[in-house]
Amino acid sequence: MTDVGISSIAGYLPRLRLSKKTVAQANSWIAPNLMGKGKGTRSMANWDEDSVTMSVEAIRRVLGKDDDRSHVDSLFFASTTMPFVDRLNSGIIRAALTLEEETACIDISSSLKSGTTALIQALDKVKSGSSSYSIVSASDKRKARSASAQELDFGDGAVAIAVDNKDLIAKYINSSSLSIDFIDHFRQPNEEFDYNWEERWIRDEGYLKIVPKAIEELFSKANISGSDIDHFILPSVFPRVDQMIAKKCGINPENVVDNLALSTGDTGSAHSLLMFASILEKANPGDKILISSFGGGSDVILFETTDNIKNFKPEQTIESLINSGVEENNYMKYLTFNDLVKWEKGMRGEQDRKTALTTLYRHNDAIMGLVGGKCTKTGTIQYPASPISVSPNSPDLNTQEPYKFAEKKAKILSWSADYLSFSVNPPNHYGVVDFEEGGRIMVDFTDVEKGDIDSGMDVKMVFRVKIVDEIRGFTRYFWKAIPV
Repeated sequence: MTDVGISSIAGYLPRLRLSKKTVAQANSWIAPNLMGKGKGTRSMANWDEDSVTMSVEAIRRVLGKDDDRSHVDSLFFASTTMPFVDRLNSGIIRAALTLEEETACIDISSSLKSGTTALIQALDKVKSGSSSYSIVSASDKRKARSASAQELDFGDGAVAIAVDNKDLIAKYINSSSLSIDFIDHFRQPNEEFDYNWEERWIRDEGYLKIVPKAIEELFSKANISGSDIDHFILPSVFPRVDQMIAKKCGINPENVVDNLALSTGDTGSAHSLLMFASILEKANPGDKILISSFGGGSDVILFETTDNIKNFKPEQTIESLINSGVEENNYMKYLTFNDLVKWEKGMRGEQDRKTALTTLYRHNDAIMGLVGGKCTKTGTIQYPASPISVSPNSPDLNTQEPYKFAEKKAKILSWSADYLSFSVNPPNHYGVVDFEEGGRIMVDFTDVEKGDIDSGMDVKMVFRVKIVDEIRGFTRYFWKAIPV
């Protein structure tokens, strides 16, 4: 039987790292008990990032810069914070990545173990032969009430995994899943925040009873014991729960993987897979890695690394993502970016932001996938594509073929930092970028502060939120540029 498993994996963390000490100090007058949690940082998404945009960025790092992505036949997207309740969120990701329309797109939600559930589904799909190459992405951007423990515990991030039957870096051994309606927290559709139950109950009756039961079931299936496990992954915001479960299951506590709590926080449905990515970057051939997750029961998945792990070199490691973060000490910026405070947007922020859905559909490739045109007669590249080529002295009709800009190198031609136009993060940076192979686009710049950009600077394109229509509850996406 052909082995299935992981051929590539990549994580994505937003640029900003919110200082937990800043948050704890800002709320110490009302919640002095949180000062003990004020150590380290947590990843903080920009205002124009959500679970969809972060997943797009993670998947791009798995797929690389090749325009041909026809080998991807299935896409699984896991999140508890999907931007749309009734719209195919993975379909948005497919469009942004210019995957084929025939790609099967599946949303998996409603539980923090949705990331591992999606991975099991993808592995089964490839194992059965109904898929030859599946992508799994998990991402979350969770909101929390101010002065809550969750505000300090949560983090924003995404991970993407290529599930394949060749060139494996980690071979799938087996898995087990328990579905148990143990309610440690919940959130109804119209609520912004989770309602959380008592910590000791969640730890003692939830984690310490449910997760070991799933692990023992897997050990029985795979005919192994805890002493065979080289790396044990269990995300938990409760201190030492992972160590306690490891000891209970016969796993060496020294083999428990760092949960990244002091650098990223807990990234929700993505976190067990983000920890998986972090350990694969350091693993040796033959290592057995046990991934577990908790939420509505538990998933447990066992992998064994192959000799190919020696050649695994991701575009950016989890460690480098953590180290390249920029510490943010402005608590008000965090509140504003997450729409947790009412602020004066001024008259320029009052425009109607209704999206013409007919236009979005007719020009979906151009808007969502940043696809322009290339003249087959002269080679002139342009955005957007049009029936008439912009070739100098040769305005030919209907000579253009699709041309993808998203992965192409570009430089800033001109830029503005505008305090007069509305921006969630003023000044509003925008300008014109020139692409190395041809083509020119006027775009917004993001992930920059005043003085960060200049003409001639190298930039790359990123998929982000363009505008949120608060009246109708619609999020509009487009591509922006960030400095390399």
